[in-house]
Amino acid sequence: MQALDWIILITTLVAIVAYGTYQTRGSKNVQDYLKGGNTTPWWTIGLSVMATQASAITFLSTPGQAFNDGMGFVQFYFGLPIAMVVICIVFIPLYHRLKVYTAYEFLENRFDLKTRTLTAILFLIQRGLAAGITIFAPAIILSAVLGWNILVLNIVIGVLVIIYTVSGGTKAVNVTQKHQMVIIFTGMIIAFFIILNQLPDDITFTKALDIAGASGKMEVLDFSFDLNNRYTVWSGIIGGTFLMLSYFGTDQSQVQRYLSGKSVKEMQLGLIFNGLLKVPMQFFILLIGVMVFVFYQFNAAPVNFNPTATDVVLTSEYAEEYEDLQQKQQAIFEQKQGIINDFVSENNSENFKSIALANAQQDQIRVQAKTLIDKAGKSKSIKVESNDKDYVFIHFILNNLPKGLIGLLLAVILSAAMSSTSSELNALASTTTMDLYKRNVSEKTETQMLNSSKWFTLLWGIMAIGVACVANLAENLIQLVNIIGSIFYGNVLGIFLLAFFFKFVKGNAVFTAAIITQFLVIALFLLNEYDVIKLPFLWLNFVGCFIVIIIAMLIDFKKLGKLDKWILLGLSSILFYFGYLIYENSQILIA
Repeated sequence: MQALDWIILITTLVAIVAYGTYQTRGSKNVQDYLKGGNTTPWWTIGLSVMATQASAITFLSTPGQAFNDGMGFVQFYFGLPIAMVVICIVFIPLYHRLKVYTAYEFLENRFDLKTRTLTAILFLIQRGLAAGITIFAPAIILSAVLGWNILVLNIVIGVLVIIYTVSGGTKAVNVTQKHQMVIIFTGMIIAFFIILNQLPDDITFTKALDIAGASGKMEVLDFSFDLNNRYTVWSGIIGGTFLMLSYFGTDQSQVQRYLSGKSVKEMQLGLIFNGLLKVPMQFFILLIGVMVFVFYQFNAAPVNFNPTATDVVLTSEYAEEYEDLQQKQQAIFEQKQGIINDFVSENNSENFKSIALANAQQDQIRVQAKTLIDKAGKSKSIKVESNDKDYVFIHFILNNLPKGLIGLLLAVILSAAMSSTSSELNALASTTTMDLYKRNVSEKTETQMLNSSKWFTLLWGIMAIGVACVANLAENLIQLVNIIGSIFYGNVLGIFLLAFFFKFVKGNAVFTAAIITQFLVIALFLLNEYDVIKLPFLWLNFVGCFIVIIIAMLIDFKKLGKLDKWILLGLSSILFYFGYLIYENSQILIA
């Protein structure tokens, strides 16, 4: 990094923190601090909701996901517009009418205190872990690529967020996220056009898409109902809708964004804005990853994009084998140049197959390289990350962008980390204050509640930094966050749907059903991890939601009317059939 990059990076981050702190200084009461005084316009709500979800993980992992697996990941978001419409019709009017500070307040009015407390605790567990990961994600990658100390990075990112979040609460989060999203959009658009500009002169955007398509990177839609495929149209629409309903409708980090709106209409417009823009935004970010893939069809790529992993293996007894793989990859790359040139000029099917074959050979070399890295790390008794999906985009940024733009793109990544983390800390503090502290201790004054909210924000910030310091890199960070959410979200959504639509079900039944369901969902997740069954994590949202509803209805079976019993039979039949599909796929897997 050059001096100009450092200036742009530091100036951008300091300006965001200073502006957010200054604009929202001096919150006088809990409503101002936790709900932004209910003065937020719809466009700020929309950008804030989007910024909360679009963490640094999005801008680090998503391009790498597309680089390796193509555009299919966009199917994950197909349920989002459907969820936005449902939330606007059902959730928002109810929350506004009850004037709640958190989503879980509603559950005490409908059920009882213990159900509210349980649901709040489930949120605190999963979102507390996620807050640490949103700090850890950029820290570990910037540490590996730039050589910065990872613990220092965790602390710096966490402290920057804590400063303005503790100071200004919800309003500070909303104000800063609006500007962070402007920086993020600007940086990603610039990166996209720079990638296109760095392709050979005769490679148009259309030809670039053809080259990506030759290796299956442009296969957006998968209509198969195959549980072995993690991302399909059906998992996105069904599992994705349940995930998004729970995330945007019951997760306080999102609910708090639109509860700060001026009116029901402003809240609804903010969510519709997010629903219309989010899928195209994710498609665009994935497309950037595909263009990075095309870029490396004309420029030599490393066998592994994680420089730390490469250093480890090259200083081990496996160095010679690794260097041999590097030479093989270079040979395939040079051979592929002639094939691609013929493809661009002739565009015949034989060239198409040849490109796909060459890329498949390079993929095999990359797999072999990961194996050597794992062996090297094991022989040295050190933790080394061989999976390099999350390093692809940052490697491209640091090695191919002009000076100044590197600082801007790093500012994008860190701004995204700060925006999502600030929302999470704000929501964690709100839930702790309103659902646990205030509800379970003697009545406090307005000043005491305000000060408690600030202290809880600080404590959750410290805990998030702690989680970041002990976290480990998963297969892909964006998947790790979604996995954590999916383990809890289906159960929580089911509780809210019981509250909305099943008036005969009472608190004791829901509380018992929620505890049983959470253990069952965790068990299903572990069975999938150990290859006993095949159930991709996205389906846990669907399964968890149906299980908690069915169990609660069975517990209060005597109170069911005739129509309710038919509903129970229908839900049970759907869940039974889905269980049969899991069994069939698991039998195939075992065979």
